[in-house]
Amino acid sequence: MVTPASSGPTPAQRVREAVEPAVTAAGLHLEDVAVAPAGRRTVVRVVLDLDEDAVGSLDLDTVGEVSRTISAALDAADPVRGEYVLEVSSPGTDRPLTELRHFRRARTRLVRLALHDGSTLTGRLVEAEPDRYVLDPTPDGVAERTAVEPARVARGRVEVELNRLGADGTDVPGTDVHDDEEGPA
Repeated sequence: MVTPASSGPTPAQRVREAVEPAVTAAGLHLEDVAVAPAGRRTVVRVVLDLDEDAVGSLDLDTVGEVSRTISAALDAADPVRGEYVLEVSSPGTDRPLTELRHFRRARTRLVRLALHDGSTLTGRLVEAEPDRYVLDPTPDGVAERTAVEPARVARGRVEVELNRLGADGTDVPGTDVHDDEEGPA
């Protein structure tokens, strides 16, 4: 059986190579790149996130600033043939938690973990380490601080909290559903 010769990097790989230095220089993480045809144009989707040690959400102003830098990098490198539309966004709250960095980014958030044994745990994620995820109690979740080995977790997701009150009775920044859904810039 003859295997076809590689025709070089894919369009998404070329875009990733072109924009990653700009994203890194902005102190952000390049979460994903997708390139898809859309009629006579191409849609280039770039998903950015804060560093895994950061707590909080990526704000629209930062997404807008980095979008301009990414656009300039794409213009200079020309990794996409023809016309394209650039969409830059953050993962949002609907991103499944599949990697340690996703769990680390979800610290302080209410999360639901589906375990391989069929049970679920809900609590406020306070630690995310390679050997354990630690959940603090919540009114409708775990009753006491609970540590879970990552190997026991089948799926994880952030639960949307429309508002969360801090100890002083005021809203906690980054807990309004709109804070996490920046959408395309």
